[in-house]
Amino acid sequence: MRHFPKLLSSQIGFDVAQTVLDGFNRHYQSFCAAAVHARACFESADWRGLQQLARERIVSYDERVRECLRALEDEYDAESIDDEVWEQIKLHYIGLLTTHRQPECAETFFNSVCCKILHRSYFNNDFIFVRPAISTEYIENDEPAAKPTYRAYYPAKDGLAATLARIVTNFQLDTPFEDLERDVSCVMRTMLDTFGAVEPKPNFQIHTLASLFFRNQSAYIVGRIINGDLIAPFVVPIRHVEAGEGAGKLALDTVLLRTDPVLIMFSFAHSYFFVDMEVPSAYVEFLRSIMPRKAKGEIYTSLGLQKQGKNLFYRDLLHHLSHSSDQFVAAPGIRGMVMIVFTLPSFPYVFKVIKDRFPAPKETTRAQVEAKYQLVKRHDRLGRLADTLEYSSVALPIARLDEALLKELETLAPSVIEYEGDQLVIRHLYIERRMVPLNLWLQNGSDEEVEHGIREYGNAVKDLMRANIFPGDMLYKNFGVTRHGRVVFYDYDEIEYLTDCNVRAVPAPRYEDDELSDEPWYAVGPRDIFPETYGTFLLGDPRVKRYFLAHHADFFEPALWQESRTRLLAGEVPDCLPYDEAERFRQRYPERFHESSNL
Repeated sequence: MRHFPKLLSSQIGFDVAQTVLDGFNRHYQSFCAAAVHARACFESADWRGLQQLARERIVSYDERVRECLRALEDEYDAESIDDEVWEQIKLHYIGLLTTHRQPECAETFFNSVCCKILHRSYFNNDFIFVRPAISTEYIENDEPAAKPTYRAYYPAKDGLAATLARIVTNFQLDTPFEDLERDVSCVMRTMLDTFGAVEPKPNFQIHTLASLFFRNQSAYIVGRIINGDLIAPFVVPIRHVEAGEGAGKLALDTVLLRTDPVLIMFSFAHSYFFVDMEVPSAYVEFLRSIMPRKAKGEIYTSLGLQKQGKNLFYRDLLHHLSHSSDQFVAAPGIRGMVMIVFTLPSFPYVFKVIKDRFPAPKETTRAQVEAKYQLVKRHDRLGRLADTLEYSSVALPIARLDEALLKELETLAPSVIEYEGDQLVIRHLYIERRMVPLNLWLQNGSDEEVEHGIREYGNAVKDLMRANIFPGDMLYKNFGVTRHGRVVFYDYDEIEYLTDCNVRAVPAPRYEDDELSDEPWYAVGPRDIFPETYGTFLLGDPRVKRYFLAHHADFFEPALWQESRTRLLAGEVPDCLPYDEAERFRQRYPERFHESSNL
């Protein structure tokens, strides 16, 4: 590394810090601009444009990091800067963040840039932000033109109906509402059904975050109700009326007043929201008031700040390792042919490492597997695909690795591990939320649990079909059951776009012996799928078969799969409701809606 005179090194340190912060500011301006664009897409019902915007936003962070790296290389020959200057760079950067409104995200961007330049031995708090340096508490929007984080409404003063109507109209959506008075009455009736007759306390308020949340084909008002000691979620999805006299207008679809449905809405199986946030930490703190069990990192990720979510997750992992003593062990369930999957029993995640070689009949490569995971990252997950955190150079204490697991890694994935002192460094791995493998759920469950699991499995695959995803390997072991009882797919090495597949019916046998043969009597192309054959490996258990045929008998009919494929090829954009269909106002209170309207 090159050494600089003290005065010059200080100036270089400041200039490099400013260059990195300028890179982050460009990223965050783009992030907020995407949320503004998402609002315009929602108002004009441009669902394809919203899809494209989501894909572009996911890759934009890495593009800004690469852009910043090029600037540092061109101006400062960054790889030759010595240790003393790097320490000064960080100190100058901290100074630049003292009045910043997204300091935690800016610190993460600094880490992203520096970790591309510095060797892993520099990944400590002297050079990068292993710990946060700037507090995010009480960052206020004190600029005259800035929006407050949330608005406060007082129903006891203005009346509940008038307050609810004002909450909606304050967002000033350009598209008119079909019948806002009717929808407000449905919100009030649901509040009465949920809480009973509420006696307003002196502190009775409704708070709503100042920006709408956009995802798929819905916009969400996100807030909370405060009344005495009660703090309850207040989440109102807004959707376009698709048919009938109200077509082309908006309607309130439901109101979510309990924590569990809101947790599902913000879960790891859904795509990221678009939200225009001046102070993201304030949004996260607000959301934690209605979802106190939700980790901060998971909320940042749900808000589209997935790099910040990754950073916080890794800090949580390090903290947990220092306050626990159990060992990493192989995850329960059937071993996969592509991944080594392990877990820490006291930590609710699984860690996945791609093997160096795959046994027959797998015909894939590491690059192809990584591409499948990238496909899922950029795709609409519709509540049925698990989000994945991807990491490089993760160091784990050797003493915390079970001996059998360590041997498995050395035998099956030697190219991605190395030893550094008392640590094992894994060069590349994926981390996902731990779920109960569906095969174990079905094997050990009661009749009621088996029925629920099968009904959810069929719904999950049908949702994936609508999302243009063919799972490939549809064995139960590749699906998991979340803590909310939803079935989610998590094994991506064989997924394909459904539109790239050829849905076929099994041809009639030519001879009587054809059906007894171990080999098919018909030609099979590389992307041919035969739904009629799926029962062979899905219906072996009598309980499973009974419930499967009761809820999803059409699953094995090629027409079901072909219909989804045809609709996708015709340009249909899939949508997802992160709450039950029965919760929608048009289902709950049909008497309040015209039969000709169909949301």
